[in-house]
Amino acid sequence: MSKQITQNQILGELGEAAVKKRFLTIGFQFDGRSRLEAGIDGIAEVMDRGKPLAKMIAVQVKATDSGKYVSEDSSGFSYTVRENDLDYWRGSNLPIILVLYRQSDESYYWKPVESGIGHGGRKLQFDKTKDVLNSDAVDRLAALTVPKAGFGYYVPPLGGGEEALVNILPVKLPTEVYVASTPYNAKRAAAILLDGDEPARFDWVIKGSSFWSFHDPRTSVCREIVDLDQVEAIETELLAFHEDIDEQNNFAFLLRKALQHQIQNELGWSKDRRLFYFRAQEANTPRTFYYESAKRKADAEVVNVARNKEDEKRVEFVRHHAFTPRFEVMADQWYLVISPTYYFTTNGFIPHSYPDALLSGKKRLDNSASLRGQVIMWHRFLTNADKQTDDLFASKVAEALCLKFGEPPKISLPTRVPEDVWGTPKQKEDVESDQEEMVL
Repeated sequence: MSKQITQNQILGELGEAAVKKRFLTIGFQFDGRSRLEAGIDGIAEVMDRGKPLAKMIAVQVKATDSGKYVSEDSSGFSYTVRENDLDYWRGSNLPIILVLYRQSDESYYWKPVESGIGHGGRKLQFDKTKDVLNSDAVDRLAALTVPKAGFGYYVPPLGGGEEALVNILPVKLPTEVYVASTPYNAKRAAAILLDGDEPARFDWVIKGSSFWSFHDPRTSVCREIVDLDQVEAIETELLAFHEDIDEQNNFAFLLRKALQHQIQNELGWSKDRRLFYFRAQEANTPRTFYYESAKRKADAEVVNVARNKEDEKRVEFVRHHAFTPRFEVMADQWYLVISPTYYFTTNGFIPHSYPDALLSGKKRLDNSASLRGQVIMWHRFLTNADKQTDDLFASKVAEALCLKFGEPPKISLPTRVPEDVWGTPKQKEDVESDQEEMVL
């Protein structure tokens, strides 16, 4: 009987050749192993613009002619590795990836074998968007070569550069600050204003016997808490850039109080969590903020109502877009540092009793692109009222805006910072499980 090479053998060779070509296309070297291999078909070497870095990745190729993978749909599929292969790979001193090649549609998907889930860690869950073996995967592949123990080493991002957005906004300060003497401390002064007939306002600070505010207290309810004959307008720079750190901290507090006053109709302030958050307009009702993004009109659901999956009438929690503010002075310029976050309530108004688990679950799903979008959104919000010049009440709006903000600084980075090298994300299945637990 004559010898015969099976179609599976031919397909295996075609798969290895196709994967080798794909690695060379994305800029990596690939060396196939001999026929004595027991579960590793080749070694890929990380290269940076043609320069070998001596960072190696072991590759096992599984080729198929056509047909669907297990549980395959438009978003992904699963693949279960053999137990003896997994036992063999676990002894490796190199990171190992599994590459699935399908000849019918020329598709290439990859996954680290250590990312298996389920019983024995044999099940690999593939994402058809994130796990494609192409040029977008080079930084994730390179990150696999960083040792898991010890100090390790740095593998620079291998893509091109990008423009980074810094989460600080320059503050345009008023030209004058009103200073007056007062016989009251801050607590007593607040009580007097709350007991009065006029609406109270708290865009001021009291330190010792000195009252500071960007508005003239003689023209507002604050006349009740100052010595009217001692009110004086002084140049803002004299207080804003004082050399004493305590004076700077006091001025930073004044900035926060002034900001709180001018955005109080739209944003609430959580004293416990030290953050501003979008107010709900009605109980258990979403709210959308419309704004101009970097290139187009955009919108964000800044108040999101999470309902029970089985009972749509039941509200589990309400999530509000929020940010933690911090005012800092750098090189004779005051900045507002914006740290995007979220605030949770039960119905839009009552604070949630257990927000930390909800917050950590949401934070794990955020990436740098979403954080960039939130910084842009908050900048548009803080500068939106300043641009409403056609409004009949524009003059009143402008008068109330004692603080105005400039554009966030932009920095050109020589190399792109990929999402996947910021840290080690939780397994997708784990994150989804956490989210399901939070809305049960």
